[in-house]
Amino acid sequence: MFRQEKSGVRRHVSALSLWLALLSASLTPLLVLYAQPAHALSEIKREDLAKPAEQPDAGEDSGPDTGVPLPDPIQPSPPADDKPTAPDQDEPEQVEPATPPQSGGPSSPHVDPAAPLPEVVYDLSKLPEPVRRMHDLIVEAAKSGDIEKLRPLIGTGDSMTQLSLTDIDGDPIDFLKGLSGDTEGQEILAIMEEVMNAGYSHIDVGTDQELYVWPYFFALPLDKLDARQRVELFKIVTAGDYEDMKQFGAYIFYRVGITPEGRWKFFVAGD
Repeated sequence: MFRQEKSGVRRHVSALSLWLALLSASLTPLLVLYAQPAHALSEIKREDLAKPAEQPDAGEDSGPDTGVPLPDPIQPSPPADDKPTAPDQDEPEQVEPATPPQSGGPSSPHVDPAAPLPEVVYDLSKLPEPVRRMHDLIVEAAKSGDIEKLRPLIGTGDSMTQLSLTDIDGDPIDFLKGLSGDTEGQEILAIMEEVMNAGYSHIDVGTDQELYVWPYFFALPLDKLDARQRVELFKIVTAGDYEDMKQFGAYIFYRVGITPEGRWKFFVAGD
C-alpha cells in the first residue's frame, strides 16, 4: 500500500517535471525577444542622439534668427535749424511802380509830371466844329442803346477807329459787344456816354499827334486830382480801379480821342 502510494507520487512528480520542462521550453523564445530591445538600445552611439539646439551667449543682445535682415534703426529728423540752407542769393531787385510811357502812341496815357498841367475844359462850344460834331454823334449813338449806330462813325480800313491796344479780328461791332457785360453792348455804350460827358483836354498842340481827349484824367497825374475831380472820376471807375491806377501812375480806363479834323481816333482801355 505504501509502495503503491510512493509509486503514485513518482508518477505525479514525473508528470509535473515534464509539464515544467514543456513550460520552460515555450517561455525561452519570449524571454529572448523581450531582452533584445534593451540590448539594441544599449548599442546606440551617443553621437547619433539628437543634440539640443545651441543657445546664444547670454551676453549677446539679439533676437531670433528669422533669416530676414532687420532694418536700420530709425534716425530722428534733424531740427529745423539744422537743415541745410540754400546758398546765399542776391536779394530780389526792388521794382519801382510802373510809370506811364511818354511817347507810346496817341492812345497811351499822356502824363508828364514835370510838364504844366493841361487845361481841363467843360465848354463844348470851345471845340472846333469837326470835333464838336463827332463828339455829339458818339453821344447820340450811345444814348440810343443801339450799338450798330456806331458802325458808320468807326469807319473801315486805315481810318478805322482804334478799339484795342492790339489788333482785333472780325467785325468791330462784335468786338465791342464782346467787351460789354451784356450781349447787346449796352454796358459799353453807357461807359462811352459817361466818358464823353466828362471834361476834356487838348493835348500835343501843334504836333502830328494833336488830339482832344475825354476824359481829362487821361492827361493829368492822378495824384494831382482834387476832391471834386475825384468825384468825377468815380462816376467812371470804382475806388478799387482808382487804387490800381495809382500804382501804374495814370488813368488807364476807357478814353476817346478825336483829331482836330473830326476823325474818331480811338476808344480803348488799358496800358
